[in-house]
Amino acid sequence: MTEREFTNITDIPFETDGGLAPRAAIGVIVLATDQTLEYEFRKILDLPGVAFFESRIPNSPSITPETLKEMEVLIADCAEVILGGLELDVIGYGCTSASMVIGEETVFEKIRSVRPGIPCTTPITAAFAAFDALGAKRIGVLTPYRDDINHFMRDYIVARGYQVPVFGSFNEENDPIAARISPSSIRDGIARVAESGDVDAVFISCTSLRLAESARQTEAEIGIPVTSSNHAMAWHCLRLAGIDDRLPEFGRLYTL
Repeated sequence: MTEREFTNITDIPFETDGGLAPRAAIGVIVLATDQTLEYEFRKILDLPGVAFFESRIPNSPSITPETLKEMEVLIADCAEVILGGLELDVIGYGCTSASMVIGEETVFEKIRSVRPGIPCTTPITAAFAAFDALGAKRIGVLTPYRDDINHFMRDYIVARGYQVPVFGSFNEENDPIAARISPSSIRDGIARVAESGDVDAVFISCTSLRLAESARQTEAEIGIPVTSSNHAMAWHCLRLAGIDDRLPEFGRLYTL
């Protein structure tokens, strides 16, 4: 093609709409090692006008109090780059154990230092909101964590006014391995926790553990509500963003 044959069309008229998120834009800071959160969030948040955006935060694959605390100084930068300069309706920080070690309010302060006034949540914040919505006070907990984190977590939940009569763990501190714990193993663990004490609900802690697609079936099997880090935080993000759609396919929490 010669220069004389070249056609350059400029200023073509266009119109704009609400984009991908006219109802809600939900942002989440995801651990660099996490293999599960984005998958489960996209399953749950597959709603008209709702979009999910994320950034990744560097973290150690080994889950210890020391490695969890290291993420505190990185939270603000990771919040800032989620659709930088554009408005979000809510931001979640996707690490259950780090949210407790760092402190929920400290996490929120870091996020709001770069996204002022935005509603925020974490997996443990969302879990407490879920317990309250479900009317659950006696909580059975299942985690992949080692004992020092488990004891810290139990004390943290009890200090907020809940009882934890049963606590179960896979005792696996490597996050990439935790992400490969099979759904059937998780269901067996939930059943064991549920049958080991008088509990109102079971909480599966850790964004690497998979529950979203089996929550409804698991509840039918054990007869009480279940939720997890991702399951609760996706629900809480929706409700904080003003989205009240009922999604019973994801279990009892999503009918509230």
